[in-house]
Amino acid sequence: MKQLFIAFIISLSSLSLSAQTPTPGTAMPKAVFYKADGKTFTTDQIPKGTKSLIILFDATCEHCQHVASNLSKRSKELTDVNLYLVSQDEFRSINYFMDNFGKPLKTMKNVTVLQDRDYIFIPLFHPKQYPSLYLYGKDKNLDFYSSNEKDVSKFFSKINN
Repeated sequence: MKQLFIAFIISLSSLSLSAQTPTPGTAMPKAVFYKADGKTFTTDQIPKGTKSLIILFDATCEHCQHVASNLSKRSKELTDVNLYLVSQDEFRSINYFMDNFGKPLKTMKNVTVLQDRDYIFIPLFHPKQYPSLYLYGKDKNLDFYSSNEKDVSKFFSKINN
C-alpha cells in the first residue's frame, strides 16, 4: 500500500511538471543568481530592449557541451543578444566548462555566467532537461524554448530577426 501511494505521488508530480512547460509569451521569472565574485545578479537586471538568451547547463552534460561549442563557433552572430549561462555546478566546474567549450564567449561583454546555488532555476523556469534554452524578446517575454541541442540554429534565426 505504501509503495502504491508513493507511485501515485510521483505520477502526480510528473503530471504537474509536464503541465508547466515553458510557454511563449510568458514573462521572464524573477530570480536571483550569483556571479563568480559572489555578487548577486537578478533577472530584474536583464535589460528590456534587447533579446536575451538564457541557457541552463550542467558542466558534465555532453549535450550542454555541444551547445556551448556551437554557440562559441558562431559567437560573432551573438552581438545583438544578451547571453546568460546558468548552472547549479560549483564555479570550478563552470570555469572548466567555459574554458573548454565556451572560451570565445568568456570575453564577450554581453555574456554573463551565473551560478544557481539556491537551486531556484528549475522550479521557476520549468526546464525539461539539460540543456534548456530560453530566448526572451525585447519585452522580456518568452519567444522560444527548447531543450534540444539540435535547435541551436533555430535560436540563431530567431535572434537575428
